[in-house]
Amino acid sequence: MSGMTEVSSLTGRLLVATPALADPNFDRAVVLLLDHDEEGSLGVVLNRPTPVDVGDILEGWADLAGEPGVVFQGGPVSLDSALGVAVVPGGTGGEDAPPGWRRVHGAIGLVDLEAPPELLASALGSLRIFAGYAGWGPGQLEDELVDGAWYVVESEPGDVSSPSPERLWREVLRRQRNELAMVATYPDDPSLN
Repeated sequence: MSGMTEVSSLTGRLLVATPALADPNFDRAVVLLLDHDEEGSLGVVLNRPTPVDVGDILEGWADLAGEPGVVFQGGPVSLDSALGVAVVPGGTGGEDAPPGWRRVHGAIGLVDLEAPPELLASALGSLRIFAGYAGWGPGQLEDELVDGAWYVVESEPGDVSSPSPERLWREVLRRQRNELAMVATYPDDPSLN
């Protein structure tokens, strides 16, 4: 079994931190996987808003960023680089894809933040700006999955632009139709409060 098809299929899915995940960078994190293949994985944490306004670092994009209009910390890697993730309703990534947008999965795609924002403005359903990302080397994420560090669930376009990111971890788990819905009620670790 080569496992190749298995590996490529996680792009566009969510990694939801399990209560067993010990890394504080990812405590109750919801990670959207933007890339996942035999060379490793890359994703952004969807529920880590920062106090920094999008307009402070990417003025032209501020009007397009949804509420809260802040930069999100996408992960511990390359905090000085920005990534734009946008939902383009009906966006298939074919000829009709807006310039400066590359489909990742379904209606979710990456935005070229060097492109003029007005090129994309009319097509965007929602936009979120991330500083940094989460990265895994070859096989590293698979090992963490085996260790039970993450639940893998389907993403929905609304996850990218959740107006209440602090509730996203519970909301994503709650909509699962299996025992994961029970995990949503797992108490916060009192030692972390």
